[in-house]
Parts: sequence; C-alpha cells; structure tokens
Amino acid sequence: MKKIATLVLAAGLVLSAVTGAQAIDFKAKGQWIMSFDYGQNGSFADARGWGQRNTDQNQDDFEAMQRIRLQLDAVASEALSGTVFFEIGDTIWGQDSTGGALGADGKIVEVKRAYIDWMPPQTDLKVRMGIQGMALPSFTTGSTVLNGDVAGITASYKFTDNVSLTALWARPYNDNGGVPTKGGTPRSGYNDNFDAFALLLPMTFDGVKVTPWAMFAFAGNGILQNEGWGSEGRFFKAGFFPAGGALHNDGGIASDPNASSPRPNYATAWWGGLTGDITMFDPFRFAWDFTYGSVDWDHNSRYNRAGWLLSGLFEYKMDWGIPGIVGWYASGDDGNPSNGSERLPTIDANNTNQFSNFAFDGDPYIARDSVIGNGMGGTWGVGARVRDMSFVEDLKHTFRVNLIGGTNAPKMGRKLAENGIYANGFDPYYRDVFGNSVGMEAMYLTTEDTALEVGLTNTYQMYENFLINFDASYVAMWLEDRADGRPRVVGKDMNNKVYDAWNLNLAFVYSF
Repeated sequence: MKKIATLVLAAGLVLSAVTGAQAIDFKAKGQWIMSFDYGQNGSFADARGWGQRNTDQNQDDFEAMQRIRLQLDAVASEALSGTVFFEIGDTIWGQDSTGGALGADGKIVEVKRAYIDWMPPQTDLKVRMGIQGMALPSFTTGSTVLNGDVAGITASYKFTDNVSLTALWARPYNDNGGVPTKGGTPRSGYNDNFDAFALLLPMTFDGVKVTPWAMFAFAGNGILQNEGWGSEGRFFKAGFFPAGGALHNDGGIASDPNASSPRPNYATAWWGGLTGDITMFDPFRFAWDFTYGSVDWDHNSRYNRAGWLLSGLFEYKMDWGIPGIVGWYASGDDGNPSNGSERLPTIDANNTNQFSNFAFDGDPYIARDSVIGNGMGGTWGVGARVRDMSFVEDLKHTFRVNLIGGTNAPKMGRKLAENGIYANGFDPYYRDVFGNSVGMEAMYLTTEDTALEVGLTNTYQMYENFLINFDASYVAMWLEDRADGRPRVVGKDMNNKVYDAWNLNLAFVYSF
C-alpha cells in the first residue's frame, strides 16, 4: 500500500510539474541576398583617378556581395515573447575582412536585434525592451531623423480602433570612451551619453491616416571627444555640427573640432512632425511628411542647428501601374557660419528612401546607393515615377526620374572649401577632417548645384519565396565653378572634372 501511495504521489508531482510548465513556440524567419554590382564614378570622379571610384573608395567597378539575416522568435504566449536577429555580412566575395576570401572563416556574425515583448496582465499595453528597430513615422520618403537599430524601450497602447499612442526611449550612445576633463583631470566615459524620448500618436480613419509626433533628446559634451571620432563623433559631425566643421569664437571655421574653440557643455534637441496619408479618394492617393528639428548647445550658440524638411507625393492607381509625382524641400545653410547651421539635424538617416534608389539610400537590398547621401538635408527635388508596372504575370517594373538641387548658400560652400572641411567644396564620402566616414548627410549641394537621377527597377517573383531584382540607375551632376573658374571637383580626380555616376545591380533574394 505504501509503494502504491508513493507511486501515486510521484505521478502527481510529475503531472503538476508538466502542467506548471509552459510550452514555448519557436518561429524562424530569414533572408538570403546574393548581389552583383557593376558601375562607375559613384564619387562623381574619374574611375581612372586616385582610387576613388564608387560610393565606397574600397570598391571596384564590379563587386559580388551577399548577406544573410536570421530571426528566431521564442513565443510563450500573446503576452510574452523574445526575439534575436542575427546578420551575417555584408560579405564581399574575395574580401578577407568580411569573410569572403578563400577559406571563408571570417568572424562576421552580428547581433542586429535582441529584445523581449511583453504585456502587463489584463491590459492592452505592449512593451518592447532591448536592441530593436526604431523609426519615426513617415508616409513618403522614410524618416530622415531616426530609422535604425538602437537599444531602448517602446511602449504602445491602443485607446480605440482609431487612436493609439506610442512612447519610446532610445539610448544610441553611452560609455564609448569620451574623455572630457574637469579641473584638468581626465574622466573617461564621463558625460558621454545620448538619450532620446519620443511620443507618437497614430490616428487611422476610413481612408485617412495622420500621425503627429515629437521627440526630445539630450547629450553630454563627452560625446564630442570620443577618441578617433568614432560613432559619436560621426554622429555629431554629420547630424549636429554646423556646415561640416567646428567654429571658433570669431565665427571662422576650424578644421579641427578639438581646436581652441570653447567646448559646449551640454546639448538639448527636439524634433516635431506631422505625417499623413489620404486614400479616401481612391484611386487617388496623397501623402506628406513635415519635420522640424533643433539642437542647442549650452554656452556656445555657434554649434546650434535648426532646420526642416517637407516632402509629398501624389499618385493615381491604374490597372497596369501607379504613376505619381514626388517632391521635397529641405532648409539649407545661409552664408554666415557664426550663427550655426540651418539644416535639419539627424540621428540616423539610414532608411529605404521611397523616392530614390541610387541618389539617396533607397535600394531595399545590398546594392550601391547614396551617391548623393543618406539624408535629404540641404537639398530639394521634384520627380515623376511609375511604380509596380506589370504587363507580364509576376514581373513588375518601377521607373523614376528626379531633378535634385541644393539649398545651401554658395558662400558657405566656398568657405568650407577654403578651410578644407570638404574636398574642393564637398566630400562624396561624407568624411570628417580625420577621414572617418559619417555616412548620414547629403552631399553639400549649394543653390547653384544640380543633379538628375534616372532609374529603372525590375522585379521577377519566380517563386513565392524567391525573387530576382535588376536595377539600373544613373545620376548626372552639375556643380558650380570654383573661384578660379574650374569646376568644383569631388574626390581626387586628376582631370579636375565631374563624371556622371551609374550602376547596374542584379540581386537574388530568398525570404522565408
């Protein structure tokens, strides 16, 4: 009897343990991209020049690349899950540093995102914590202020079927080696954090979507002193610094941001915007984005920056495709370096630009793009496009043409050139004076500079999970003449001429 009782008790313990445990549902997603580029003059300099041929000075005319992304979700319930997102690449075939050379044993696996999703019991509040993708709202080009992977917290609450609220805290930078001094004593990592807080109010009605939003951020001056001008230095150089350089008290441009100019103590920044999408008059569609941003440095107004960007599109949906007109205008610098910058400040402008595949950061795969820049600050443009044209089943085409100009004062461009901030007036690689790639701003185009972009994208959906994409793009560039009557050349072209940029890309994409 005792043995039977013992067995029953043991069975009860086992059953209670089983019923107390919760099964975890694992879900996997992923994407493989094989990409092949052939193009020239991505820096608008002669391919026979001093090695600066394409948007990356290390690229050849022909490049073969690949990238793998794998996402694993551990789902306990609708109220609790965890996600880890790995990226392998971008791997350039034959390149040792990216794992593409013979042997293919490079350490190239990256954690792109890692976060948990959870909901408090008996509520509709959704919380996400960890490294995640954060993007400010946009219905036209994609956000040119913040659109990237960053550590932080996002909380969303749906009040009704039409109105919801999202709050976020992001910490892009902290403890990266800043060495500000206090009383002459170095304090490594002190006061070098950057934090941003935002509120988004998406409102969705029948045929109308509108999202007002606002973001506030602050940063310590230690972020400016990171050794070697790494990620923080590039961020402030590209996003916050006026006209590409630090300023002395007399208003002149200092080629070295660590020069004798008194260093600002603290920065506060804010952005606000309103974006909307109207489809109630189907087949017509109208969308717009408006963004304003400002950065104020404590005790040094010459570091300040404030600007805005307005973009819009108008489309008409037809059976065979969607023709439309697009346009944008962003504020630019005036001719006075002592009053800071009049361009829109950015945090991370890396996004899939919906208006441009080549001039700006618009290619959805790993093709060459951004020959003019990632962001649109200091530029204007107007264009026409026909997207999703289809005359054969599973084959779509998008044709676009954009006329692009600058909104910065020519006087400021000449000042920068005279002080060596940009190569001969602007730098196609977006490099600061120490050679680091900032990779955020648009080229420093003035009101006397013009570019024309023409592109054709073709997508064939061979299988449900496999597509082939072919993109052909061309950008012609006309720059103002320098004071000596010669063109304001980019790069280190020995012929002192500006060459048009072009690229062909063939991508094979498997997604599941």
